Amino acid sequence: MNIRSLTRGDGVVIGAAVLLFIASFLGLYSVENAPDELELPNLWGSGPVVFGVVLAGIIGAALIVVARGLPQPKKVAGLDLGQFGIAFTIFAAWSALGNVFDPGSGVDNVGGSSEGPDLGIGLILALVATLVMAAAAIATPLVPALKGSLIPAARPAAPQPYGGQPQGGYGYPGAQQQPYGGQPGQPGPGQPGQPGPSFGGQPQPGQPQPGQPQAPQPQQAQAQPAGDFSPFWFAVPVPRPLFAEDGSPTPIAELAPGTWYLAVEQRGANLVAQTQDGRRGVLQDTSGIQRG
Repeated sequence: MNIRSLTRGDGVVIGAAVLLFIASFLGLYSVENAPDELELPNLWGSGPVVFGVVLAGIIGAALIVVARGLPQPKKVAGLDLGQFGIAFTIFAAWSALGNVFDPGSGVDNVGGSSEGPDLGIGLILALVATLVMAAAAIATPLVPALKGSLIPAARPAAPQPYGGQPQGGYGYPGAQQQPYGGQPGQPGPGQPGQPGPSFGGQPQPGQPQPGQPQAPQPQQAQAQPAGDFSPFWFAVPVPRPLFAEDGSPTPIAELAPGTWYLAVEQRGANLVAQTQDGRRGVLQDTSGIQRG
């Protein structure tokens, strides 16, 4: 399970589930002028509230979060786990609303009496939590602000080109050091590709003698055009499928937000990306990607 694939909407669902769990330990009823020795039950003291509100809401939130973190969506009876979770949260909010309208569950109608217990703070908070949970679960696929990654991706310190070697710096074994007092860009004595006089002043084999015409130097390779593709790191804002390079419509992987992937090739508007396990595929939807 990849927690970096969780969205901001999932964070709201998780927060609402925590609030619902806390509310389940608070009072279900409230009675005016009740004696101090009277102990009123909390939400766990009512079976309909426990099963219809508390457990339904927590199970729905768990299904939504698990479905988001899985690399491939799991289906039960043709429906995704996330869709089952949304249904559970809506049912929990509906049940909480019914208990708010009738907290006594019909007890106040016994014997023709219209008096019954009032709402407890636990039931009120349970209604608020389930309403927020259901609203976030429904709105997450529709509102761009909720589709953003819950955990922002950490930017790579210095992404290297695909297959490239680290750049040589001072002290690096492959780096060419400038002689003391030399100017940058000028070759120093003894550097590779620059013949210099040997000890004693004797010219090296192949070095032109004084007075002899110098052989023409081979032309340097032409520089690559500036428009050529250069590999880069990128992250996706929402989970997106990665398709096979042979054009198969079945995704081979899913790119999750919060993880950096390497773009190794560009094919029109598509990118050929490589995952952490070495798999390569075509990313067809490149809108909104974040370059490293």
